[in-house]
This record gives sequence, C-alpha cells and structure tokens, in this order.
Amino acid sequence: MDATLISAWDALVNIFLPVFTQPGGRVFTRLLTGWILCTGRRTVTGMIRRADPEGWRAHDAYHRFFPDGAWVIAELWRRLTLLLVQRFYPSETILLDLDDTVFRHTGRKVQGAGWWRDAVRSTGTRIVHVWGLNIVVLTLRVDPPWGGEPLGLPVNMRLHRKKKGPTLIELAAAMLREVADWLPQRRFQTCADGFYASLAGAGIPGVHLISRIRRDALLYDPPPLRPKKTRGRPQKRGRKLASPERMAAHVQQWRKVITCERGRERTRLVYVRPVLWYHVSKEPVLLVLSRDPTGKEKDDYFVSTDTTLTGAQVVSAFAGRWCIEDTFKNTKQLLGGQQPQTWKGAGPERAAALSLWLYSMVWLWYLQQKNRQRTFWVWPWYPHKATPSFADALSSLRRTLWQEKIKSMFGKRAVHDKKYEFLIEALSSAA
Repeated sequence: MDATLISAWDALVNIFLPVFTQPGGRVFTRLLTGWILCTGRRTVTGMIRRADPEGWRAHDAYHRFFPDGAWVIAELWRRLTLLLVQRFYPSETILLDLDDTVFRHTGRKVQGAGWWRDAVRSTGTRIVHVWGLNIVVLTLRVDPPWGGEPLGLPVNMRLHRKKKGPTLIELAAAMLREVADWLPQRRFQTCADGFYASLAGAGIPGVHLISRIRRDALLYDPPPLRPKKTRGRPQKRGRKLASPERMAAHVQQWRKVITCERGRERTRLVYVRPVLWYHVSKEPVLLVLSRDPTGKEKDDYFVSTDTTLTGAQVVSAFAGRWCIEDTFKNTKQLLGGQQPQTWKGAGPERAAALSLWLYSMVWLWYLQQKNRQRTFWVWPWYPHKATPSFADALSSLRRTLWQEKIKSMFGKRAVHDKKYEFLIEALSSAA
C-alpha cells in the first residue's frame, strides 16, 4: 500500500478540523471513517462499530454529534467550496447545477420532515408522496480527466420546511448569494430545471442562470433605443412576440450546431434571439430554441441571462445538468445518506448535509490520485467498461482505509498473500 494515499485523505479531512472543537474534531474524523467503512446500514450505531471498535468515546458522543455538536454547516460548505474551486476552477467561469430532492425517513417526529412528492416514482397519471426531508442542493460541475459525463460535487445545501419557511426559490437564491459572497471576484453560470427559471430575475451579482422556459411564456422584444432629448417616460418593452412554442413552429433560419451533451457530441438545430421576459426579468435574456434534426425528440426551449453565449453553449450547458441527478442517486444508494437515525433538532439536516459533503470529498480524494492509482475492476459481464464510477472511487478509498486499519492492528504479522488481497477486496466492495 502507498502511504501517500492515506495521508492524502487525512490531509483533506484536516482542512476542516478548525470547524469543530478539539473533542468534536476527533468524533468527526472517526465518524467519517465509520461512514465509509460501514458494511451495513449507515445508522450512527452501525458507523460506531467501524469508527470506534475500541470504545474510545461513549456511544452517546457520536449520537449527539449531529443534533447537539458545536459546529456550523455553512463553514463546512465554505471551506469545501474554496478547496474545490482552487482545484478545478483556478480562473474560468464556475459552472454550478441546482436542484432539489427528497431524503426519505421513517418516524413521525423527524425534525423538518414532511410529506413531499416523489419525483422518481411519480408519473403523469399517478403522484406518489413520501415522508422525509426536502432539500435543495447546489453542486459544482467537474469534468473528470477520463472524459464523459461530468461529476456534480455538492457545495451547498438548504432544508426546505413546509410551515412558515422560505420557498425553494428563496432558498436557492440564498445559496447562490452565499457562494457568490465566498468568491466575490468570480463569475458563476448556474443550470437549473424550469421550476427555478424565475431566478433569472433574482439579479444576483456575478451569477448567470441557464434554465428551461415555459413553452407559453409571454415574451417581448427588448425596448428600442431612445433618441436623445425625447420627452416622456422611456419605453420599458418592445413589441409582443409569439410564445416559444409558436415561434418554433414558424422559424425558418435554424442553424445547425454541434453540442456536447453529457460527454457526447450531438447535432442540433438552434434559433437564438434576445428577448424580454418582462414578468420575470426587467433585463433582456437570451432565448434559445433547440430542435432535433431527425424529428424524434420534441423541441426544447431555454433561457439564459448571459446574452453573450451561443446557442450551442446554452444547450450543452443545460444537458450537463444531469450530473446532479447522479449525485442524488449515489449519495442515497452508495453512501446511505437517508439512513442515519437522528430525529431531533438540527440532526436530520446535518446528517443529510454531511452525506452530500462526503460525496464531494470521496471524489476529490480519488481525482487527486495519480492515473496509475485510479484503478477499478472490469468484471467479465461488463468488459467494455472504460471509466470509473463513484462506486469505484468509494471502493478505492475503502481499500486503502482497510489496509491501514489491518496494518495498524497486526503490524508486521499481517500476511500479504492472495488471501489477504481477497479479504481487502471483499471489504472494499462491501456496503
């Protein structure tokens, strides 16, 4: 085992220790190890068996860490954001993705939980509701060195409460302002689905939005230039335009472009023009109509507050938004983000935030390894696999942590043979 692999993980975790008290920092580091190495459900009790098998602290210290610990979620996110931006966006425009999801929970008295529509299981004719936490998440889009679909690394999160709390739109705007305040000299490009299109009028300095626009949106031409020394109130909007759907039906000047959608090149027909979406934003926005040349897919309608972009850039950027859906799936299924059994106070929100934070940390650790160390298994039933997944990154980290644990327990007596390698591989794949 290369000792630099373990030291790289320790070095990453140590960056965040000032967020905690000294005893809290020790609980934090051990709990992270237990979370990663846990081979069953990620309940706090399940993590303790891997985090502290010697009983260094009483079990209630770990249970109190989420609801009563003296630490602030926002500071964890701030340090993580600065670290990721320094690593992946040293100078260029920072790409973000925004969406909300439900972390399902059991128990009638989970703080902040409610009944929410399950977007995964609901259909056009049947709506499924689940009990849990509704959270809105902001992720940093990162292109991996092996190409293909980008990665979505969480950098901020808010809990949406049903009763007398901010709406999802207000929470999303607050997160964007917070991240912009952390990096006041940088420019951001945020992609979100059509639900968040009204953020186009939020006017957050340094933050541009790309989203879907309603097919029946009420649009106008931008106001004409006003001649000098003209009396009267300036005109606020130009002539009324057709809705995006009707406009697409009559467009003749389609332009063929090559887009990059989720790592693959595609041919699209686009039509671009500046418009005024007056009821959302008083500033002109860029309307982009996208059409499949083969006619198999329905037309798409996009809006961008950055009017300097091309149609191909807007379509490509929005397609990359899908990586946040993979983030939600992997955090829930592979990291057990919904499983910590903490119900009171800030516990449920903190546990959800820490699972998303850990997702970013695992990918960051994996991406910092050298090419020869970013190994992954290619199974006989999947011979064409050419790129690693999050499961591979997590297994790689588990493998190094287990090797270090076994080495610390047995020292030079550890037998480094085929049986030992089989044991390590079985432990790294267990979840």
